[in-house]
Amino acid sequence: MSLRAHDVRWTAQGRPIVDGITVAFTPGGLTGLLGPNGSGKSTFLRLLAGLLRPHGGTVLLDGHDLDRLPRRDVARRLAVVAQEVSTDAELTVLDVALLGRIPHHRRLAASTGEDDLVRARRALRRCGVADLEHRRWSTLSGGERQRVNIARALAQEPTELLLDEPTNHLDIAHQLALLDLLAATPVTVVTALHDLNLAAQYCDQLLLLHEGRLVAAGPPGEVLTEETVEHVYQVRALITRSAAGRPSLRFLNRAGPSAPG
Repeated sequence: MSLRAHDVRWTAQGRPIVDGITVAFTPGGLTGLLGPNGSGKSTFLRLLAGLLRPHGGTVLLDGHDLDRLPRRDVARRLAVVAQEVSTDAELTVLDVALLGRIPHHRRLAASTGEDDLVRARRALRRCGVADLEHRRWSTLSGGERQRVNIARALAQEPTELLLDEPTNHLDIAHQLALLDLLAATPVTVVTALHDLNLAAQYCDQLLLLHEGRLVAAGPPGEVLTEETVEHVYQVRALITRSAAGRPSLRFLNRAGPSAPG
């Protein structure tokens, strides 16, 4: 297994944010990380990326403790797309995409080569933003920034790609295009998502978090049941399944004593 977490824990002010998660990610698969706000999704992604150090347990990359690997080696392997990215630097879209090539340079100050330009432009095309190459980052909309940031991660050519709510700021057409791209990308992809139907449609495996704990893991049809959705999200849902067994959810109302029977 390329990326694994073993009994990973992280706390803040004495409160468990990630509480003993153990999971192995399928190489080349698309894993959706689900859970309501505050369930620990973003923190868990940061732990997987090595941006936070676990307070307990270990994150393993090819069987090696992530904390003990040289940062440059990790940067070549793992690419991260955060929810929000801001910069005061007046970079062009192509400049941003080229940032993904830095881990592959022998020296940080190395000049951009023709091969870097080819790979960066290819990533921009894959994300549908090649026509923005000369635009300044500061002039982009939220959705354009998100797609350029994903292009930067793809230009890095990682073996593991971690994304935190990548469909934020995107309209439905670009959400579908992005998930088509992630599903076809031959790397290990782990992405936090809010839309359960999109997660069910595209992901090979789902991880469902609740209050920092992993409460369900497996194929979408096994994880997204009416019982687990009501328990974790406090809403009732009617779930139907396609011929391939993928669930489709229609939300009915809030669960709980105040909801009508």
